[in-house]
Amino acid sequence: MPGVVVPVPMAARLLLPLLLLRWARPARGTGPGGGWLAGSVPEEERCTVERVGASLTHSLFLQRFAFSRPVILDGVTDNSAFRALCSREKLLAAFGPLLVRLSTANTYSYRKVDVPFQEYVERLLQPQDPARLGSDTLYFFGDNNFTEWGPLFQHYVPPPFRIPGTSPAYSFGIAGSGSGVPFHWHGPGFSEVIFGRKRWFLYPPDKTPHFHPNETTLAWLQHTYPTLPSGQRPLECTLRPGEVLYFPDRWWHATLNLDTSVFISTFLG
Repeated sequence: MPGVVVPVPMAARLLLPLLLLRWARPARGTGPGGGWLAGSVPEEERCTVERVGASLTHSLFLQRFAFSRPVILDGVTDNSAFRALCSREKLLAAFGPLLVRLSTANTYSYRKVDVPFQEYVERLLQPQDPARLGSDTLYFFGDNNFTEWGPLFQHYVPPPFRIPGTSPAYSFGIAGSGSGVPFHWHGPGFSEVIFGRKRWFLYPPDKTPHFHPNETTLAWLQHTYPTLPSGQRPLECTLRPGEVLYFPDRWWHATLNLDTSVFISTFLG
């Protein structure tokens, strides 16, 4: 069925959490480190998102990407200090007894459940069941208490690029292997992987993807993706620690955590 246009309200962008890990950038095919589970979901056969290095200037970013197409930014940030604070042990020590708000893993994310962070990590952070609907899948994704989590984000170094007239808002994420968010769109932003690997699927605003808003990204990958003709497939890439994806305004995108993953997004509202 055709997708539904779902703009994300500003309040939901304030903090968008999913999960964690620990050491340096993992080699292809290795686990995420830090005691977190590696996943069995495959990467794409070929990355179709352009990749640029730290030599990209702000003027070239505005000219080539800001208003037209996604891009992977490699080496533009150094978040080794932030990564060290996002180990499983340190996050549990700092936030274990605090309540976090979990959202359903569907396009609308209407249902919210509050649980202690430690319960989420130790009991609910599991690989995605392909048969489970998005409305029955809960994960740490937004609605965070910025007063409690704000001190952690002070250590994060955001990408050095901005769009005139916008202001940044952080969203932190922690999620299990196979979890993710189905297709949706909102304003422009950046997403950086801190631990694990995160696969992205992107369509421009004028190409509405075929998906069911209550189907998980994993189910879509298994059932719908193989039936798509080559000309109807999305842009694809897999992010690893230290890599940042920029997505322009109103671009459709779905995400899939290949490992237990920790990531942070910077929304430009």
